[in-house]
Amino acid sequence: MLGKDRILEAVGLHVSFGTGALSTVAVDDVSFVIARGEAYGLIGESGCGKSTILRTIAGLVETYDGALLFGNRELPRKRDKDFFRRVQMVFQDPYGSLHPRKMVESVLAEPLAIHRFDNPRKRIDAVLEAVGLGPAFRFRYPHELSGGQRQRVAIARALVIEPEVLLLDEPTSALDVSVQAEILNLLKTLRRERNVTYFMVSHDIAVITHLCDRIAVMAEGRIIEEMTAADVRGGRAREPYTRTFLEASAGYVTAS
Repeated sequence: MLGKDRILEAVGLHVSFGTGALSTVAVDDVSFVIARGEAYGLIGESGCGKSTILRTIAGLVETYDGALLFGNRELPRKRDKDFFRRVQMVFQDPYGSLHPRKMVESVLAEPLAIHRFDNPRKRIDAVLEAVGLGPAFRFRYPHELSGGQRQRVAIARALVIEPEVLLLDEPTSALDVSVQAEILNLLKTLRRERNVTYFMVSHDIAVITHLCDRIAVMAEGRIIEEMTAADVRGGRAREPYTRTFLEASAGYVTAS
């Protein structure tokens, strides 16, 4: 890990909302390093701060303390166009993340136009093939697609401008279990083929261990410990909170 290029790093990240007595700390002194090509996961209970970290990296939360580095350079609080070309996000809800009145072709053509990519038709056809849909889906509206197909379009929209990092905000939690497996396997294939880096948040141990190499366990805004996927599956946790969390998760019992 230390020998690889660092692509994304947090140093003492602190995020709070509100002021004075109404202030709530969402992220408290969080640090981590993600290597280029790695799949890194954050797992924890709802409200632990994991999605806030993802949104802060994406530039959706501009007020924070500490530092976020991309490619060893500190990111400005207001992200620039180059950042959004290199880092893309796939949201949790495939029903809410696509414009209901835009054809798939328009959804995919828009980022290409913004970032001035050439050969838009060729690129759209290629990315639709890559996510398992095909060029015929260019002319469909979101209401004509299943949840799994919508999420494939959302992934295609993120990938069409060839980013280096995908931020994945519980990308399968709104899908049926059988469709979840299809999307996770698709993401694994795309990562291998494109050498893209993944940063994923989830509350589901089975999902995150399927996709991620290293996993950080969060509680009350802090990272409690980092583990490999094999250690999570085997219940090999150092911290009492992590052991309790794993034991409480269906199908996971920690080793004695």
